[in-house]
Amino acid sequence: MSSTANGKNGTWRNWGGNVSARPAREVTPASVDELAAAVRRAAEDGLKVKAVGSGHSFTSIAATDGVLIRPQLLTGIRSIDRENMTVTVEAGTPLKRLNVALAREGLSLTNMGDIMEQTVSGATSTGTHGTGRDSGSIAAQIKGLELVTADGSVLTCSEKENPEVFAAARLGLGALGLVTAITFAVEPVFLLTAREEPMPFERVASDFEELWAENEHFEFYWFPHTGSTNTKRNNRSAGPEKPVPQLKSWIEDEFLSNGVFQVANWVGRAVPATIPAIAQISSKALSARTYTDIPYKVFTSPRRVRFVEMEYAVPRAAVVETLRELKTMVDRSGLRVSFPVEVRTAPADDITLSTASGRDSAYIAVHMFRGTPYQGYFTSAERIFTAHEGRPHWGKIHTRDAEYFSRVYPRFGEFTALRDRLDPDRLFQNDYLRRVLGA
Repeated sequence: MSSTANGKNGTWRNWGGNVSARPAREVTPASVDELAAAVRRAAEDGLKVKAVGSGHSFTSIAATDGVLIRPQLLTGIRSIDRENMTVTVEAGTPLKRLNVALAREGLSLTNMGDIMEQTVSGATSTGTHGTGRDSGSIAAQIKGLELVTADGSVLTCSEKENPEVFAAARLGLGALGLVTAITFAVEPVFLLTAREEPMPFERVASDFEELWAENEHFEFYWFPHTGSTNTKRNNRSAGPEKPVPQLKSWIEDEFLSNGVFQVANWVGRAVPATIPAIAQISSKALSARTYTDIPYKVFTSPRRVRFVEMEYAVPRAAVVETLRELKTMVDRSGLRVSFPVEVRTAPADDITLSTASGRDSAYIAVHMFRGTPYQGYFTSAERIFTAHEGRPHWGKIHTRDAEYFSRVYPRFGEFTALRDRLDPDRLFQNDYLRRVLGA
């Protein structure tokens, strides 16, 4: 993605197009030793260091005017341990390549997000997640990791080795060091049956607990300005495999979900008054369908229409109330929102700064088409989310700071103390980390 999406004269831009940076230099290390040397050299030159994956964060979490580390040469599977059912991969490996390589080996991650363009370290360091009743984010599937710290040394972390670092670094925001390899728990590849169908907003709202409890992976999209949602239920299946036929897949996933949707958004951007009418049509464009395939082909789908996004995790028990408040706000506001609102869930986990840390969570994501003014919508949505002690996704737009996070994350102080120990001189600092973790 944005390894190619570079502007002129050394300007780096993210995928959403809302963040840019001009690093003093870029380094593409081919080994962990080269990366450690680049870190030591940056410290000698008084420059800050950041690693950047595929630029899929909407925050400036990877932006730096110092040394930008690009991990695209640190890719591929290092080892597969079939006895312990783990796979160790280099940090710059795109999730797409990992998923395809695992499938070839007859293996799979238990759960994944809904796109796979990101690198494994970028995705886990920002808390990328899918939806799951019992299975958590990608970071929650980490069994071990390798970290280059500020003094250039290499730490190996797991539940047994450096456990306090492991607790935090699985979702480390790039603040504790540079992740060079990750060991994931995997399982024998399995089949999922996806059932996608439209459902009235009111029915999803009233039956949410039941839909959540009855399905391994439940999610839905609500179309603002309508009373309609599209629901998706993924459950394990004994088979047989029944993928979406290629032409049907192209019509639904490319033509309708990306092509027509892109045009609809262009029209909406040019003439915002048309958006509610377009939303009515969009919400009815995708009909019900059921298919069975291997996990990454069911969990993930292409996202070619560029957007900006805000997403908050709220306590699962509060999700319907939060969503109703959001719907009321949109209905009364005069806002014109052309992108659906996505709702997913995750079980509580034990990662220090995971959005699901210590609490069963539900995620509400709001999106706006790239190039349209999003501030009014996001500000109003954020007011609703924070009233429910929401925790924003670390890689998506939000305005929260360290003072807020110290209230909504019981273990916030544990993370900042570890950062003081591992990076006392703030080699990995940037403006974003200064805001969210404090100086």
